[in-house]
Amino acid sequence: MRLPFYLTVFVVLVTVRPLIGQGFAPEQAAKRMTLPRGFEAKLVASEPDIAQPVCIEFDDRGRLWCIQYLQYPNPAGLSRVKVDRYSRTVYDKVPEPPPHGPKGADRITIIDGFDENGRAHKFKDFVNGLNLASGLAFGHGGVFVLQVPYLLFYPDRNRDDIPDGDPEVLLTGFGMEDAHSVANSLTWGPDGWLYGCQGSTVTAHIRGIEFQQGVWRYHPLTHRFELFCEGGGNSWGLDFDEDGNLIYSTNLGPYRMLHGVQGGYYWKSFGKHGALHNPYTYGYFDHVPYSNFTGGHVTDGGIIYQGDQFPAQFRGKYIANDLLGHAVQWHNLERHGSTFNASYGGELLTPNDTWFAPSDLTMGPDGALYVADWYDKRTAHPDPDADWDRSNGRIYRIQFTGTNVEHRTSNVEPRTLENLKSKELINLLGDSNDWYVRKARRILADRRDKSVVPMLRKAVLESTNAHLALESLWALDVSGGFDEAFAQKLLVHRIPQIRVWAIRLLGDENSVKARTAKKLGELAETDGDVMVRSQLASTAKRLPSKTGLAIAHDIATRDLDGKDPYIPLLLWWAVEHHCVADINDSLKLFASSNSWNCAINHETIAPRLMRRYAAEGTSDTLAACAKILEQVPKKYRASMLSSLSEGLQECTNKLVTVPALEEQLAHDGDNVVAVQAGARLGEDYQLRHAIEMAGSPSVSKTDRLAMLKLLADLAPRESEQPALELINATQPESIQIGALAVLQRFDDPQIITTVLAAYPKMSASVRSRARDLLLARKAGTAALLQQVESGKIAPKEIPVDQLSRVSLHNDKQLN
Repeated sequence: MRLPFYLTVFVVLVTVRPLIGQGFAPEQAAKRMTLPRGFEAKLVASEPDIAQPVCIEFDDRGRLWCIQYLQYPNPAGLSRVKVDRYSRTVYDKVPEPPPHGPKGADRITIIDGFDENGRAHKFKDFVNGLNLASGLAFGHGGVFVLQVPYLLFYPDRNRDDIPDGDPEVLLTGFGMEDAHSVANSLTWGPDGWLYGCQGSTVTAHIRGIEFQQGVWRYHPLTHRFELFCEGGGNSWGLDFDEDGNLIYSTNLGPYRMLHGVQGGYYWKSFGKHGALHNPYTYGYFDHVPYSNFTGGHVTDGGIIYQGDQFPAQFRGKYIANDLLGHAVQWHNLERHGSTFNASYGGELLTPNDTWFAPSDLTMGPDGALYVADWYDKRTAHPDPDADWDRSNGRIYRIQFTGTNVEHRTSNVEPRTLENLKSKELINLLGDSNDWYVRKARRILADRRDKSVVPMLRKAVLESTNAHLALESLWALDVSGGFDEAFAQKLLVHRIPQIRVWAIRLLGDENSVKARTAKKLGELAETDGDVMVRSQLASTAKRLPSKTGLAIAHDIATRDLDGKDPYIPLLLWWAVEHHCVADINDSLKLFASSNSWNCAINHETIAPRLMRRYAAEGTSDTLAACAKILEQVPKKYRASMLSSLSEGLQECTNKLVTVPALEEQLAHDGDNVVAVQAGARLGEDYQLRHAIEMAGSPSVSKTDRLAMLKLLADLAPRESEQPALELINATQPESIQIGALAVLQRFDDPQIITTVLAAYPKMSASVRSRARDLLLARKAGTAALLQQVESGKIAPKEIPVDQLSRVSLHNDKQLN
């Protein structure tokens, strides 16, 4: 049949418009995709049913849920007070939680009714009107939802997909300054805690804990909240491998992920996002070392593939979205000491379409991967008012169709999981598709069925399958069957992962009985597994000081882990946590004469302990510094003095006189570090020594600069005249600049006169520093401008950024 002309035009417009105005139509986009041999991508859902998908997850009935992030990037009902250059926004108020707060455009949609091709045709909103919703998880009779600044719980105990009432506010205080880095990625840990990420440019204030970046966790039964580890950049996605190791994503190429350990501190873009909140970490972990980096720098939605639908070689691979590279990649993870190395594996999906913007990734009950596609020509976030196309969004299934793998899926239908008896759920713990394993464990956590405890304990102790034994331990714990008495057996278990998790679960309670503490100490002294020692180091930070310090000491003195990427700093962080409250035990263990034979101690712990005590700056901690110097062997004394000086420089308290420390420093005479430390402690003779060394041409330039830095910090009046004598052309440039830094601390007309007199013979770099000094004062600014006006200094010599400082004085005559 031939269509009328106007209908023909209409059909052409409808067909062609997505190609011209909105990239490729959903089905066409799927056909353009390239995948490895044997794989295919199928469209599951698309616009107009969904748009801007930011989070996808399967419920216990095998239905796919999707958060449509339609309100992004600005929350509804709030007004911006100010925005900085990193798009961090201050709003006029904190919104109330739903349904009382402003109603946004975000919605959580249930996707169901899959046909033979896997295409969904049923879409139903569980809740809408949300305002920057970024994460969801199922369990405990409802749905957990992240909507900053809140973690919410929507009860749905009759499972009719309609909330039973208003949501319960579980947590409040997540940062909301920037919608592209808010809290996200709710994920159940194997321990029954709900884990999540928070990205880079927001700040959370939750129950007295402030942080910008890291992984946090919340326990749904005890309602405890913790910052699991801090740092990591703009992370959006986390998962757990088969041993329970936490891997989370990053936005820093050339890396793809971080290995998050309990109590760890990680890299941040410190200049942009500020320091770690513990100023005494004295180090941090970086990303998992990565080789053969390919693609864009933003990784999101990563999971450890633990399904059975892909070929066996994909199991255990880290599969993640490459947002700016417009692809889905897989990555190899290899053990390296107590952590991992990683490398590029390949592209699992190449869209051949730059509008493809993968935002989340999850595994389904069929073992296939499902990827959410934001689908927009824009993937960056240049400003809060950028134009976003909110009409697009897709979800694809990545599945293997080749013949060289035996497809095996559970005999249990997802829709019947909730109806299974607890013993039947336990039978799923050994399933080759981890989707069923996790769902079974989570339902057991809901039930807390004590009747399964004997069965699970038997499996933990007797199973010949190491992973099944570990899964049984996790199920036992979430069922309420793990206790300290049973842990006694697990601490000597033949499987290292069982010992690791027994230690971890004991530490989560923050105290143990004396018998258990003794067992943990024995493990620290004897265990041969590096992961066990790593967890002991993390747990030592959480236990009472006497127990924690003893565990750290016993691991350190074995000297097995000095080159391990994580353990030395984990031990230091455990010691740091306890060392000020328990000075005696800390010194006894880490500053005694025999402790210096241990490399981890003299390279990592002892120097930091000295620095930490000096930074505290009380009479007790400075006396502790003296005791360390009493015990330190001669070959390590210079390192300890350097740490002492560094800590004193960091001290914000008023330093007190400690005769024992002064006596120790007197042994070192004019050693530059001893002079620095003594001067910071207020010793007059060392201060005079510092002034003499700064001006002496016979002293090395490095030591002179160190003395000038010291004098600039302390600003003793006696240093002004010697510093004035150093700003002349006979001195090296660096010495002149160091002297100007000292003079910056004084407000004396003589300084202005002397600096301007020396100015003509200064080099360009010294002149720039001299102008900084002059422009910092009204009188100096006026004198400098008079020199320009009289023609003695060329106007073009003062850059605009320096000249703009004139206005800071708010002086009409200068302006």
